[in-house]
Amino acid sequence: MKDPYKKKFVTNVRKAKGLLETVEKMVEEDRYCVDIAQQVNAAIGFLKSANSTVLSGHLDSCAAHRLNSETEEKEAFIAELVRVFGVSSR
Repeated sequence: MKDPYKKKFVTNVRKAKGLLETVEKMVEEDRYCVDIAQQVNAAIGFLKSANSTVLSGHLDSCAAHRLNSETEEKEAFIAELVRVFGVSSR
């Protein structure tokens, strides 16, 4: 993964990690459930952003070549992206 994607990805993962450590402490301290849920949702937001950054970086670095390739390879690449990044309607 190349910059600026790598830097943004690492930042989001570190923020999510920090929030998850906070959540763990909150649970151990028997804190209010809604406060815990808010922190969990914030961590999920950072992880979703990290995932989007991975997709953006992948499209920027790998996609151009693969999307201009033979039809079979192109279709396999598109299917891979849909599967891994959950774009399909579930």
